[in-house]
Amino acid sequence: MKLIKTTEAVGHVLAHDLTRIVPGEFKGAQFRKGHIVTEEDIPMLLSMGKENLYVWEVEEGILHENEAAAVLRDICMGPMDKSQTCTMTASEPIEGKIEIRAAMDGLLTVNTEKLLAVNSLGEMMIATTHGNFPVKKGDKIAATRIIPLTIEQEKMNRAKQVAEDKPVLQILPFTRKTCAVITTGNEVKKGLISDAFTPVLQKKLAEYDVEILYHECTGDDQEAILQAIREAGELGVDMILCTGGMSVDPDDRTPGAIKASGAHIVSYGAPVLPGAMFLLGYFENGTPIMGLPGCVMYAGRTIFDLILPRVLAGQKLEKREIDAYGEGGLCLNCQTCHFPHCSFGK
Repeated sequence: MKLIKTTEAVGHVLAHDLTRIVPGEFKGAQFRKGHIVTEEDIPMLLSMGKENLYVWEVEEGILHENEAAAVLRDICMGPMDKSQTCTMTASEPIEGKIEIRAAMDGLLTVNTEKLLAVNSLGEMMIATTHGNFPVKKGDKIAATRIIPLTIEQEKMNRAKQVAEDKPVLQILPFTRKTCAVITTGNEVKKGLISDAFTPVLQKKLAEYDVEILYHECTGDDQEAILQAIREAGELGVDMILCTGGMSVDPDDRTPGAIKASGAHIVSYGAPVLPGAMFLLGYFENGTPIMGLPGCVMYAGRTIFDLILPRVLAGQKLEKREIDAYGEGGLCLNCQTCHFPHCSFGK
């Protein structure tokens, strides 16, 4: 920093906030740290009693916090390219801070390894919301901050090298828009009880504008379930959901039918409560099929709510990704927030 006369400050960058007080009317920062002084600012500065100012002294190889914050912004969301539709928007840098918001509905993904690597460099930070969760247009998803007023260009270059050419954040659109629902249970097929499962799914799927194109109530006959799965596949739906019949009860035939359909079973069982008897598989053409345990019908949030947005965004999950939900998989419906160990990101 260097001290200069206010009348000679045009074009210089303020090194700290300048507070203005008007009794009974206003008290706050009239000029923020990082503001570039203009000719029009001089009368106001003098009226505030600022005849001298501390300004940032430009040094080769040193970046002002706002310049460096822009580097973090690009690390998060990629270089600003106006020729492409941007999935995120960013605020102007103020005091080394930038906020990033979703510009569309979709699934937010966070490259946690790159995020940790950048934050480990020191004197800079990127904070994000939970990755692999749905976001709405306008949601705040990340914020950046440069800690000191200035930072070495070389350090920001290292941050860019760590992040490489792919952004830390991505928002994936929900591309799967059609679905088949196969309802099992002889008690439903025989009309002994009403189908309470399908209305729950309709409500959950409507949140993502997913249309149910095929619905069949098969009872607990494995061949009937298998036939319905095949019919749904021939219809070309984006996703197949089989409801109920997922336990080890001898009358529960859904897992066997899904296996007989030729789907590759990624996981039968998930370390999340409610939802331990969940099944996920994929057909050769990439179409996902899920076996939903009864808890999806009556519990507010289950493993299905964690997996559904990822599947709709086109992610092809592996078993280890489902197994990773074990940390935090017990608090989907708890009353006390256990952040950061909550897998549902309350």
